Amino acid sequence: MLHTDDFWSQIFNFTDYGQLLLLVRNSILAGAVLGVLGGLIGPFVVMRDLAFAVHGISELSFAGAAAALLLGANVVAGSMVGSILAALLIGVLGTRARERNSIIAVLMPFGLGLGILFLALYKGRSANKFGLLTGQIVSVDDPQLMVLVVVAAIVILGLLVVWRPLTFASVDADVARAKGLPVVGLSIGFMALLGLATAVSIQVVGALLVLSLLVTPAAAAMRVTSSPVLTPILSVAFAVTSIVGGILLALGGGLPISPYVTTISFAIYLACRMVGRQRARTGAVDARTLVPAGSGQL
Repeated sequence: MLHTDDFWSQIFNFTDYGQLLLLVRNSILAGAVLGVLGGLIGPFVVMRDLAFAVHGISELSFAGAAAALLLGANVVAGSMVGSILAALLIGVLGTRARERNSIIAVLMPFGLGLGILFLALYKGRSANKFGLLTGQIVSVDDPQLMVLVVVAAIVILGLLVVWRPLTFASVDADVARAKGLPVVGLSIGFMALLGLATAVSIQVVGALLVLSLLVTPAAAAMRVTSSPVLTPILSVAFAVTSIVGGILLALGGGLPISPYVTTISFAIYLACRMVGRQRARTGAVDARTLVPAGSGQL
């Protein structure tokens, strides 16, 4: 039976913490880069109602990574192949929300089933299997960090190029189409960028919990502001805090990173939700005070 002291020592244990920090320098840098990436792409995911799509893409990304692990190939490359394939399928076939959700619902169990099959056939270290699902804090070596930085730079540059038209198309696709914007092309291009972002994210946070990086920070930011400038800034701040903070806490306990990242991310979301609700109540009270006494309701 696990005693309370043993339980907490497994979760938070900072013995020789300074020496352990040196082992995860690359992971902290990777976490910061992924935080910026997730914080920038997240608002578009939320605006375009693609949270379910992120989960679907992550399942195919997991299948691609598991296949690469089985074949002895580059896991990051396998993950990217799976992610981009899923993203393009969703982008091309799911032009309408109802069609998109159906396609994602078909792809998710297929990708998860393939991934489980490949992992079952893999005879290597079990930690490698577990890491694909829940993330690892010491798995980022120099070549992986370089690939992550390059891919993140490509995605961020792509977002910056299409930022204004993509924002317009995300807010009101019909009006954007009437103005002559290539709405379908923007959608497919964004899905490709989302596929790349998902592929590199699961290398640190795992396939099952990638939503905590690509969706939750943006959802939290949108609870406290509607500013098109402040939203991505807050989203980046929340994402970096969640993943870097999760890495630093996970290092002390020697446990998978995912519970720490998701807990921090969820706590930030709850705090933002309470702040947003309080602001809404204050605004309602202020609005009532502006109504002249004795004025009737229509």
